[in-house]
Amino acid sequence: MSPRRMRLPKGHHVVQSDYAISFGRHEFVIRRLHSLTGLIPIGGYLAFHLLTNASILDGPEAFQHRVDQIHRLGPTTLLLLEWPFIFLPILFHGVIGMLIVLRGQRNLADYPYLGNIRYTLQRVTGVIAFAFILYHVFHMHGWLRFDWWHEHVARPWGGARFQPEDALSAARAIQASVWIQVVYTIGVLACVYHLANGVWTMGITWGVWTGPNAQRWANVPAVALGLFLAVVGMGALFGMSTVDTARSPQRAEPPRHSGLWGPRPLEIVVEPFQALATGSVPAPCSEGQARVPSRRSEASVPSLR
Repeated sequence: MSPRRMRLPKGHHVVQSDYAISFGRHEFVIRRLHSLTGLIPIGGYLAFHLLTNASILDGPEAFQHRVDQIHRLGPTTLLLLEWPFIFLPILFHGVIGMLIVLRGQRNLADYPYLGNIRYTLQRVTGVIAFAFILYHVFHMHGWLRFDWWHEHVARPWGGARFQPEDALSAARAIQASVWIQVVYTIGVLACVYHLANGVWTMGITWGVWTGPNAQRWANVPAVALGLFLAVVGMGALFGMSTVDTARSPQRAEPPRHSGLWGPRPLEIVVEPFQALATGSVPAPCSEGQARVPSRRSEASVPSLR
């Protein structure tokens, strides 16, 4: 881009690029769109994505069930949802954020105050989060959904490791190296901090909390959101890093939630009534006597599992 001279008062001049002048002219709109896309839809999708992955703590069957629910929409519907509402907002927010970082002044060494530390961390975590998201999408999905691209580009370079029909492939990809787990830990925490602190700065940008007292109280929901998503994200990463990937989950069965929360309540409520409806309730047996179900009742009662 060719430089352009910009006339200032008293005969002073400054040299700026054409792009910088265009960015400055639309500063208000670009800043508002950048702030808005950070919360909606990127922030909402981050929370949904972390919560979905955290279902691995309930067992492989529960995680596979969540993945099946998403991909049951079909590839065309997912494509129409992903690009307008996820990928394009992320690219817009990331590119504009990088321009803001390059344009900003770094003076933390001269002014080591809390506000300046948060200002610096917001930009550092933004760069880390954007780089991590690009890596994560390539690592799991290979960026593009074309067979030729996956076979000749993505998989030879370590990408496109996730297969929806085998949800544990995501866990295998993370367990492949301890360095991958370190990258995911840093990347997830950077995304969480950038979102939580961004909620606080977004309120200032949009005039929700402008006074010093309101800004102090606004720290409470921002910190609560950050801690909650950090726990969820680290729980999901812990589950991915420790789950047994040797056994494949039973796709035909609904999730039994046999991990942290015990059996499904549906089994406790429905099975006794099922036995009453079919007349297969066994008679009480004396102490020490084993109860053997009849073959007829076993064959006639369809299993809920």
